[in-house]
Amino acid sequence: MPSDIPAPDRFRPALPEGHPKQRVIIAITGASGVMIGVRALELLQPLPEVETHLILSPAGLRTLRAETDRRPEAVRALADHVHPYGDIGAALASGSFRTAGMLVAPCTVKTLSGIAHCYDDNLIVRAADVCLKERRPLVLMLRETPLHAGHIALMDQATRNGAILMPPVPAFYARPASLDDMITQMAARALDVLGLPVPALHRWCEPQPNPA
Repeated sequence: MPSDIPAPDRFRPALPEGHPKQRVIIAITGASGVMIGVRALELLQPLPEVETHLILSPAGLRTLRAETDRRPEAVRALADHVHPYGDIGAALASGSFRTAGMLVAPCTVKTLSGIAHCYDDNLIVRAADVCLKERRPLVLMLRETPLHAGHIALMDQATRNGAILMPPVPAFYARPASLDDMITQMAARALDVLGLPVPALHRWCEPQPNPA
């Protein structure tokens, strides 16, 4: 019986030939773990070949203030472009605006539900829906625990739609010495799944450069 889940090799080329940069969407919602999305922006900022597009939800702003000392304007400054959460007429809402994909970090259950049911009432869910319909990678770092059957059903449906569910699980083989190390590894691993490898990623069984 054929699977209805898009395989990675079915993803379409992200950008027109000759485009100087890879566009990637970073969405930050109101779940706990907002620093993972912030760290993803920090890891991508030094890469000249990547163009970042940030969507920060109102709940994400509230969590940013609760969990960090970062100012909203400082987080927005990490991105090349910032799009209003409620602007469903933004460039990201159209499949004709080609991107390399999207990372939602962290992802609330509400956002997951919207993506699973194609309920495009804000730009985060609409941009995610565009990635799915255009067969572009979408990585959802769902942050919720414990899970009930409804959550699991939503994850199943989002996966059937083509999303990649990637809860923020620490990689203990990397021997993290701090919470910051864990955050960096989780953000770097998510970007790697999205097809954007960054130098900070610690890979299993690969030697790490010795500090100077």
